Amino acid sequence: MALERLGASLHEALRKLFKAAVVDEAVVKELIRDVQRALLQADVNVQLVLDISKRIEERALKEKVPPGISRREHVIKVVYEELTRFLGEKPVPLKVEPGKRKVLMLVGIQGSGKTTAAAKLARYFQKRGLKPALICADTYRPGAFDQLQQLASRINVPVYGDPKGKDPVKIALEGLRLFNDKDIVIVDTAGRHKEEQALIKEMKMLEEKIKPDEVMLVIDGTIGQQALVQAKAFNEATSIGSILLTKLDGSARGGGALSAVVATGAPIKFISTGEKIEDIEPFVPSRFVGRLLGMGDIETLIEKVREAEVKVPEKKAKAILSGKFTLTDMYEQFEAMRKMGPFQKILKMLPGMSYNVPEEMLEQAEDKLEKWRVIIQSMTPEERENPKILNASRIRRVARGSGTSEKDVKELLKQYVMMRKMLKTLRRKKRLPFLGKGLPFDVG
Repeated sequence: MALERLGASLHEALRKLFKAAVVDEAVVKELIRDVQRALLQADVNVQLVLDISKRIEERALKEKVPPGISRREHVIKVVYEELTRFLGEKPVPLKVEPGKRKVLMLVGIQGSGKTTAAAKLARYFQKRGLKPALICADTYRPGAFDQLQQLASRINVPVYGDPKGKDPVKIALEGLRLFNDKDIVIVDTAGRHKEEQALIKEMKMLEEKIKPDEVMLVIDGTIGQQALVQAKAFNEATSIGSILLTKLDGSARGGGALSAVVATGAPIKFISTGEKIEDIEPFVPSRFVGRLLGMGDIETLIEKVREAEVKVPEKKAKAILSGKFTLTDMYEQFEAMRKMGPFQKILKMLPGMSYNVPEEMLEQAEDKLEKWRVIIQSMTPEERENPKILNASRIRRVARGSGTSEKDVKELLKQYVMMRKMLKTLRRKKRLPFLGKGLPFDVG
């Protein structure tokens, strides 16, 4: 991942602090050097690195340690607070309310990932029960409308555009007229370069005519410190309300793009951390820094669990607890886990787990789950509901149909039996922990 190395380096710096027998000035200065090195390797602006490290040093060495915590804990708290402060301290959410239409205009240079980001934002708000719509006001890039339309069709979100049109203002206004009943309308504009004065002028005119509630600058996380120059140029042309960082999973230079916040004074509101349309999340500085330092992010993990939660009807829940747990039920749990994202991302949200599990082990677990999903898909409805009928010949057929081995099928069945036994032991309890928040009724 883009900031994986930065997080690992910062985590290692804190581990050295933990191992130190005494936290004196020399140990603090060594920690600061390690933090400086980690930030510079992540392409954070040199002056910003010096400012951050100076503040950490002053506070760590001169502040009185609060009662109840050790000097070691105080130094870690200072590092956490200063990195959070650098990124904006408090999150600034994009407020969207049902029935009160909000118009969001996306701007950025060519190749920054604006069109994909537009669809990701639409999906983000759709999952929260809001009604989004998309407008393609990019009249320059061939295929821009087709790309947005394809993405929109995958998430069942309406999109407006005119592939033959030449006037982006006219297209945007017509789209806004059509989408008057939506909660949020996201306008995707043509990609600009800071020196393309004609396009910058057009962007200003578009903003004046459609009067968006917010202008969001989309920045490619792989461009490093060039983001500073870019952000300044856009901010001079139009008032940037917020920033969305894309491609944070593909480069080690994400720190340079993060520096753009300082240049514009605009907050990062969203970050895109993968290629899937679900890979977008609100940017909360404290949570982000917590994950970088290996402190975890339980709040985001809980949100992901809620999003992926399987709704279990009361009748079915009672059947499961009485031992009637089928491979269909097991498959639904695999699907819920997939919705939460890759293991690597989930583990980064657990305190102390971020950098302690070998990547190879995580990949093996991911592969195994995917293999089991395909095996269950290859079974007949009767076999999924009653696994006991899976004799040797049926197992051979399922293995061939799923492209796996008989050993893999038997391993899945063994895991299924273990889960079924575990659920039976929960019969006297009132909830199913792995199915979400638990059941609000008596299942005893």
